[in-house]
Amino acid sequence: MKTPIVKLILLLFISFFVNLNINSQVKRTPVKTRVLFIFDESNSMKATWESARKIDVAKELLIKMVDSLKNIENLEMALRMYGHQSPVPPQDCSDTRLEVPFSKNNSFKIKQKLQNTKPKGTTPIARSLEECGDDFPYCNNCRNIIILITDGIEACSGDPCKIALTLQSKGITIKPFIIGIGLDMKFKDAFECIGEFYNATNEGEFKIIMKEVIRKSLSGTTAEIDLLNTVGLAKETNVNVTLFNQKTGKIFRNYIHTLNFKGNPDTLSLPTSFTYKMKVHTIPSVIVKDIVLKEGVHNKLIAKTPQGKLNIIQTRGLELKGTKCIVRKHGSMKTLNVQDVFEPENYITGKYDIEILTNPRIYLKEVEILQSKTNIIKIKQPGLVNLYFPSKGFGGIYQLKKNDVSLVMNLNHVTRESIYLQPGKYVVVFRPEGVKVTTMSKNESFTIKSGHSINVSLD
Repeated sequence: MKTPIVKLILLLFISFFVNLNINSQVKRTPVKTRVLFIFDESNSMKATWESARKIDVAKELLIKMVDSLKNIENLEMALRMYGHQSPVPPQDCSDTRLEVPFSKNNSFKIKQKLQNTKPKGTTPIARSLEECGDDFPYCNNCRNIIILITDGIEACSGDPCKIALTLQSKGITIKPFIIGIGLDMKFKDAFECIGEFYNATNEGEFKIIMKEVIRKSLSGTTAEIDLLNTVGLAKETNVNVTLFNQKTGKIFRNYIHTLNFKGNPDTLSLPTSFTYKMKVHTIPSVIVKDIVLKEGVHNKLIAKTPQGKLNIIQTRGLELKGTKCIVRKHGSMKTLNVQDVFEPENYITGKYDIEILTNPRIYLKEVEILQSKTNIIKIKQPGLVNLYFPSKGFGGIYQLKKNDVSLVMNLNHVTRESIYLQPGKYVVVFRPEGVKVTTMSKNESFTIKSGHSINVSLD
C-alpha cells in the first residue's frame, strides 16, 4: 500500500508530464489556412476585356494560382460559384453552390470545375456570402479566407454588408478579399463594408492583384493582446477581453486572455478588414479604441491593466462568510463590484472606497491597491445578541457613538431575534403594538464583544 507522500510524488510526476505533453502539442500545432474562392459565373462575365472575355482571363489566372498553391503545407482550398446554373432571364437569385469543398489535394477538382462551367445567370453576392458560412467546417485553429472574384455588384436585392456582419456575430472569422474585374469605382463602398477591395482596370492589374491577395492570404497576419503591468511588461492575464467592430459596434469575439507555456501572450489570428475596439474586463474595465491591424505582420493590441488584489477577511471565526462588500473608485458613488468576504478579487491599481455590509456597515476610504500585491482588510469578529420582546411591536437597534445615535436595523412585529453585530455599544428601543403612549417606549443598552453572545430582554 502506497503511503500518502508516495502518492503525492506520483501525482506530481503525472501532472508534470501531462502538462509537458499538452504544451508540446500546442507548440507543434500550426495554424491551418483555408481559402474559399467565390467565382462569378454570371452572364456579364462573357463581355470582352482587352484581349479576351473576362471569364477566360479570370479562369486562366485562377487556374494558374490554384496550381501554384497545391503543394503549400497547411493550406486547403475550396470553390463556390454563382450564376453558373440558371440562365437570365429569368433571374435565379438562389444560383450559388459550393462546387468543391475543403479537402487536401483537391486542386485538380477546382481546375476541372473552372474549365467545365459557363457563365449564364445573375449575381447573388449576399446569398453566396451567407451560404459560405457553412462552407468552412468547424476548426479551432484555422485562418478562414474568402477571395471573391466578380465583375458586378449585388443584383438580387440582398445586403452583402449585413451578411458580413452576421457571419462575424456568429463567431465566423473570415477575411474577405474582393477582386473587381473592370468595376466602376463608384461601387467601391458596396464592397469595402465586406472586406478589402481591389479593382483591376486591365488584365495586367488583375494578375498583379491576384498575386498580392494570395501573398496577404498566406502571410500569416497574427496578433497578441498585451495587458501591461505598472512597469510596462505584458504579464497581466486570465481576464475576459472583448473585441468589437468599432464602426458597427458589433461584438467580434470574446477571449479569456492567456499567457502561453513560455509566459508570453498567446498568438491569435485576426482579420484585418475592420477597425477594432477592445474592452478588457478588469475592475474597472479598460477600453482601447481605433485598433487597426497591419497585414502580414505580428500586431500587438496593448492595454494598460496593472492589477493587485483586495482580500477582506475576519480576524477569527467564520460568522461573516457570505457577507458582501461594495467596492467603488475613490470619490465616486458608482458601484464597481460587489465582493464576498474571504474571496480575493483583482482590481486595477489605485484607490478605492469600500462599504462592508456588516451590522452596522463598515466604511473604508482610500484603500490602495498596488501592483501584484494583496491588500488584506481585517474585520473584527462580530458578537451575537439574542433579543426577547414581550409582544409584537415597533422598534430597532441603534449604535451609540459619543453624542450620536445611528440606526442599525428596524425590528418591527417580532418577538425574538438573533443578530450578529460588530463590537461596540448599542441600544434597543421598543414599544408594544397595542400601547398607544409614547412614554411607554422601552430602552435597553448593551455592549457587543468579539466572539461573545449576550441576551437582551425587554419584558
